[in-house]
Amino acid sequence: MSRPADHPPVLEPKIGVLLINLGTPDEPSASAVRRYLAEFLSDPRVVEIPKLAWKPILHGIILRTRPRKSAHAYSQVWTNEGSPLAAIARRQSHAMRERLAGRAHVEHAMRYGNPAIAAGIHKLVKAGCKRILAVPLYPQYCAATTATANDAVFAVLADMREQPALRTLPPYYDDALYIEALRANLQRQIDALDFEPQRLLLSFHGMPQRTLERGDPYHCHCQKTARLISEALGRVVDVAFQSRFGRAKWLEPATDQLLKNYARDGATRIAVAAPGFSADCLETLEELGIRGRDSFIASGGEHFALLDCLNDSPESIDMLERLIVRELAGWLPQT
Repeated sequence: MSRPADHPPVLEPKIGVLLINLGTPDEPSASAVRRYLAEFLSDPRVVEIPKLAWKPILHGIILRTRPRKSAHAYSQVWTNEGSPLAAIARRQSHAMRERLAGRAHVEHAMRYGNPAIAAGIHKLVKAGCKRILAVPLYPQYCAATTATANDAVFAVLADMREQPALRTLPPYYDDALYIEALRANLQRQIDALDFEPQRLLLSFHGMPQRTLERGDPYHCHCQKTARLISEALGRVVDVAFQSRFGRAKWLEPATDQLLKNYARDGATRIAVAAPGFSADCLETLEELGIRGRDSFIASGGEHFALLDCLNDSPESIDMLERLIVRELAGWLPQT
């Protein structure tokens, strides 16, 4: 039966892929950072403190003092393309569009800031995607990262009358594809150094100790990733956790303290990698690459190398394509 003349166009059903990362301010200014932090630190998955107790602290203290300091930090790593994280996310998305051309429509989004998850999903739906794979780019699962990204995706669908089918990429902290991508990427960078590191430090983003005590698997995922990387590289690695915030006890050992102790313990040549980050950002480039380096050198260190995250390297894009295609099994035509 033919459609009425005034019937809206019917698009051929398509598959959508939404790459999701944490987020970044739109510019390195105090006002932009304040907007970003207000959204980020208002997320109950990120700050697990009752709202009545947290809101006065957030708006009365943190958002009055922290934005200016953070804006200065962002200004030290900002590029002509904008935020490093935003620029890398765009390149990752572009690369995956090329890899998945003819098979899936690809967009990228940030959990906080722009482009927003809602905008990404609506673009996919507008393009005719009836099936969507959400891809939180967090190898290790944490409620404050993976879960809140998925929450935001589900919330968008909750307001839609006609919902697309949805899948989410599970954490891939011990996936052979991820470990091999890290092995090849890190070894290539280590081989290119003009010194031989005595120690290789793997720095993961920190979390409050209570997240572990409440059953969050993040700490265990980080430890397993580190063990598998150590085995793959055939060398001992150190593990630490960075980005402590507030007075609560956080996962240990702390990256900043370990960097201060290395030279005292005889390690004056080190390399640092951040395998939990899918793209370089403020926490890697400024916290590790600038402040971490300065602290290490001031404590007697001599040679410091910050190794790039997987970013949009060939190893990264190959891994993401294979992870995504595997998760799309049953949706993509069999070949």
